[in-house]
Amino acid sequence: MSDTILILDILSQIIEASKEIKNKCKYAKCIEDFCDTEIGQEKLDSICIKLIAIGESLKNIDKITDKKLLIKYPQVNWKKIKGIRDFISHHYFDIDAEIIYSICAKHIDGVIETLYLIKKDIKNDKKI
Repeated sequence: MSDTILILDILSQIIEASKEIKNKCKYAKCIEDFCDTEIGQEKLDSICIKLIAIGESLKNIDKITDKKLLIKYPQVNWKKIKGIRDFISHHYFDIDAEIIYSICAKHIDGVIETLYLIKKDIKNDKKI
């Protein structure tokens, strides 16, 4: 599999996971919606698993591209996304629902939009 095809596949997976996060976030109208009910906690857990997968996938893209692709799209703070992956993985019981809620409410749409742009640019250029 060529690097371009692999990266496009990874980007598609990240987009799908991001869309799932967006969909699960529709449940929460405020932070307490994640914390005060069993269903909310399940949604929060599910979102965290997707954030871990996204962060790990972005790290893989960095490895494949020698950190030269994502840096071209500074409108997203890729370092923070990869960092949230590390934090959730290693400090799960210290997760702040407010941070996860903020990611959902303020940032996920921009991430999805930028991921689509990256895919489009790669497909148009046929090189990374």
